[in-house]
Amino acid sequence: MDSLKVDDVTLSFGGLQALSHVNLAIEEGLITSIIGPNGAGKTSLLNCISGFYHPTHGEILYGERRLTSASPHRISSLGIARAFQNIELFSGLSVLDNLMLARHRHLKYSIFHALFYWGKTSRLEAENRGYVEDVIDFMELEPHRKKTVGSLSYGIQKRVEVARALTLGPKLLLLDEPMAGMNIQEKEDMVRFVIDIQKERNITVVLVEHDLGVVMDISDRVYVFDFGELIGGGRPDAVAADPKVIEAYIGEEERNEA
Repeated sequence: MDSLKVDDVTLSFGGLQALSHVNLAIEEGLITSIIGPNGAGKTSLLNCISGFYHPTHGEILYGERRLTSASPHRISSLGIARAFQNIELFSGLSVLDNLMLARHRHLKYSIFHALFYWGKTSRLEAENRGYVEDVIDFMELEPHRKKTVGSLSYGIQKRVEVARALTLGPKLLLLDEPMAGMNIQEKEDMVRFVIDIQKERNITVVLVEHDLGVVMDISDRVYVFDFGELIGGGRPDAVAADPKVIEAYIGEEERNEA
């Protein structure tokens, strides 16, 4: 497993600067949370790490590998997976079919083998089906495996979205607000899954989340953004007491009340 380093990353869209000279490190084996008011640059950072955006300036390194200008496909092949805030699933397909499709990059065989479905093809299909079934069991999706995603509740769809990312077999998992829009029970379930992903599957987790109670309870490290700048970082208790962090969140509450 490798650590991820963000070195002086700036992201601009014309005159708008989404990220400004960001420096941080994601340590392997930990849950690292990224917090901040709306529009602070949290999702923009995940987009840079996962290759959907390329930084205007700076470097992103995963171990010895440079991700700065890499494609999403290349980054995925290195063991970095992403679960999106807005659910990115095929609503007309079953849970099982969605997860099998996500696993497709591991199906490496020729057209000839695919046509006759024997030998290597049959073996790889069985191995990948087994991997997907393990994820279904881990995410407690067995009752829903044959149901179309569009027929499921929002909370279960969010769980399938995380499962889709897990089927890629990641070493580093990026979770963009996996608990957004959930009720209390659904949120408690997702918190449990995030902890189990780190501890039982030994996956490094990067979590973008607005619920400060959740963040402070489960995170090993926390980074705080405001207006595209990194304004704080460290252990949860130290971050919670940081005057800059308190000011940023008080400011957000005042803007929401206005």
